[in-house]
Amino acid sequence: MLQPELRWIKAQQSIGVGACVELAVDGDLIALRNSKNPHLHCYFTHAEFAAFLVGAKKGEFDHLLEF
Repeated sequence: MLQPELRWIKAQQSIGVGACVELAVDGDLIALRNSKNPHLHCYFTHAEFAAFLVGAKKGEFDHLLEF
């Protein structure tokens, strides 16, 4: 069952610049939200989120920031 009160965390880089993506553990899942729309959450398993982090650390998504 999903927890009603989550302990959200965000990257220090996002604080004060209006780019706040937050994460929280919600039972067996990782919840992700944009602080501008806090009622909409995306959920990932630990394995899914771990795969994303490995890819991010390798720079696999860096091209998404190119304008």
